[in-house]
Amino acid sequence: MSTRPRRTHRERGFTLLEMMAVVMIIGLLMGLIGTQVAAQIDKARVQTTKAKIVQLSQSIEMYKLDNGRYPSTDQGLRALIEKPTGDPEPKRWQPGGYVKREMLLDSWDEQFQYTSPGNNNTRGFDLWSLGSDGQPGGEETDSDLGNWDTEDAGR
Repeated sequence: MSTRPRRTHRERGFTLLEMMAVVMIIGLLMGLIGTQVAAQIDKARVQTTKAKIVQLSQSIEMYKLDNGRYPSTDQGLRALIEKPTGDPEPKRWQPGGYVKREMLLDSWDEQFQYTSPGNNNTRGFDLWSLGSDGQPGGEETDSDLGNWDTEDAGR
């Protein structure tokens, strides 16, 4: 005879089938939640890039107030962090610059695009991000984000 006490059904562990069902349910929930989180991250990057466009536009306006004109297309946004050399030479460039270097990158760590005068803002400048795909055009998070789409930027 066995001296080991007999276990009742409640004392037994989970079956392999029960454990597989739980793992499958958790996997499905993670898949649903993961896609929602990714969509929110993309929206946050778009909003952050729009905010950076407004801030950079304000810095470009400050540059113009100090120097009488916007940086040329050739001088680009680097004129906000380093004193440009060559034509047109800035009259009263601020020591220390107008922005920090990291402000020149959008939320996808790509350089903002800049032209002066702009195609959309012919009396000002165009400042834009190529979006998540880094290519001109696109839809949703891949679409270009420009100062012509944001209020009070580059006008």
